[in-house]
Amino acid sequence: MRHFVLWTTSIATLAAGIGYAAPAGTGGPVARYQMDVSTTSGFGAGGVNPMKMMMGGGGGNSIARTMILRLGSTLAANGAPSADHFLPAGMNMGPSVPLVTPQVSRESEPTEFKRPKGRLLLFWGCGPHAGPGQPVVIDFAKLAQGQFPPGLFSVTVPVDRGPTFANSRTYGDWPNGKSKATVKPTSSLIGEHRIAGNYSPEIKFALDQDFMAGLSARSQAQGDGSQMLNWGSIPNATGYYAWLFGAKDMSNDSAEMVWWTSASAKEFGGGLTDWLPPATVANLITRKVVMPPTQTSCQIPAEVKSAAGGFMMTQLYAYGPERNFAYPPRPANPKTPWKPEWTASVRYRSNTTVIAGMPGMDSADDNGGRGNNAGNGDQPKKCKPRITLGGFKPC
Repeated sequence: MRHFVLWTTSIATLAAGIGYAAPAGTGGPVARYQMDVSTTSGFGAGGVNPMKMMMGGGGGNSIARTMILRLGSTLAANGAPSADHFLPAGMNMGPSVPLVTPQVSRESEPTEFKRPKGRLLLFWGCGPHAGPGQPVVIDFAKLAQGQFPPGLFSVTVPVDRGPTFANSRTYGDWPNGKSKATVKPTSSLIGEHRIAGNYSPEIKFALDQDFMAGLSARSQAQGDGSQMLNWGSIPNATGYYAWLFGAKDMSNDSAEMVWWTSASAKEFGGGLTDWLPPATVANLITRKVVMPPTQTSCQIPAEVKSAAGGFMMTQLYAYGPERNFAYPPRPANPKTPWKPEWTASVRYRSNTTVIAGMPGMDSADDNGGRGNNAGNGDQPKKCKPRITLGGFKPC
């Protein structure tokens, strides 16, 4: 598992660093507030350990609701920074949650980071077979020396970091160590929200959009060697995007990894796994980077499945609506000067994880009766697939 975590962390870092947009200048509102709300289903939802589930622990149908709250201000706090988000009763989390300012601590001694020595094979696009020019191969040893494949990222996906500790004079966020409150599967965002503290003006808005519905997806092996990913459409989805990670051997640092995305272009970075505004999603649909809300399937090419071996972890994202508020409100006439005292943005997303090619762990795998004594009248044998340091061990 150490190698698995190292590889996935390296890939996530690579994706997050591409297309980064610098924070806006200081000429904006006094305070900015952001709520990023998510519905997560499948593996890893509901507080269940995903590794336990991959090893046969169950829990693949769980649904979890989460939110990230961030307040940034250009003002200094009157005393120690203090702010709270007062919630509607339907959240069932108590009257409010505190927005805590992170404590600045001395930098600790850097820990040694062992960079992977293997290769990453990049594939993209839905279909039975990979298109021309695939895969693009990234050698981690060369990447460490600054040798990056040219022309890999064809579309710039905006990344909106919103308020952060780095781009705010005073800052607070939730979740944090001060609060034990958690979002429940039955929590509702509908109603009045109020943010009050000693370093920003009071922020008030009402939400009429609740958490998005949970995604339900399945992955099924096809006769041509590909893997079909299917999902049910959900209300308010503005578009869908999927990516896959796989590896044949997770027992050493030099193994070959596979990264695939549903985009029809070589686009892996930017904010594709972030919360994207509907206008941005609509633009990416026209570029065939994001799948339209009417699409409910994507065929993962046979070459991807062959290169990944038996283990493929697929993430599917449904982008959602966005609610924006400001005080004073934006004038109807765009020529009228406008400088809001505060702005607030609420972004929605739903995502799920599917472990493909694991017998008994998803609805994907048809093992043709292997290990079931099919046809001889015996009772089916119980079998739990395992992930070991040597890789995926099927039934």
